[in-house]
Amino acid sequence: MNKRQFWQLIEAARNQASNPNDGEDVARRATSQLATHPAEEIVAAQQVLWNLMADSYTNPLWAAAYVINGGCSDDGFDYFRGWLISQGREAFERIVADPDALAELPIVRASAADGLDLDCEEALSIVWNAHIMAIGKQLPDDALTIRYPELDPTWNFDFDDHSEMTHRLPRLAALYRE
Repeated sequence: MNKRQFWQLIEAARNQASNPNDGEDVARRATSQLATHPAEEIVAAQQVLWNLMADSYTNPLWAAAYVINGGCSDDGFDYFRGWLISQGREAFERIVADPDALAELPIVRASAADGLDLDCEEALSIVWNAHIMAIGKQLPDDALTIRYPELDPTWNFDFDDHSEMTHRLPRLAALYRE
């Protein structure tokens, strides 16, 4: 499975979900669909998923997740990026390129109004669970290589610094005023 096929899988799951903004439902549906693929494709999907996680491992996105979720640990950032993947390719690519554009997404605006966190731990297990469903065994130990890029040192500041966040993520800061 390549990146294009993985995104098609996510899009099909979003189309089947009663609420495509529900990352957990999208992840469950993607898992079920992926489980119907040949074992080699399922295993290959794991590397695609973790490459997307690496592509989205940036300080600006982490800062945006911090604003949206009222804080963001290492695990919390993983779960936030899982949620972002569940939102589909267009949203993912747009937000990775400009995290402040999250403020334009209706689901983010609704979560700001309702005080809800945006995360989807289940998305990180799509391939793992599909492999167990299809093969009855865990993924092979060598199913992926995790590569995280270096974080941008210019974003090494206290994310609780409201003035700095307002400067760097003005639309999100305005949406999540305290």
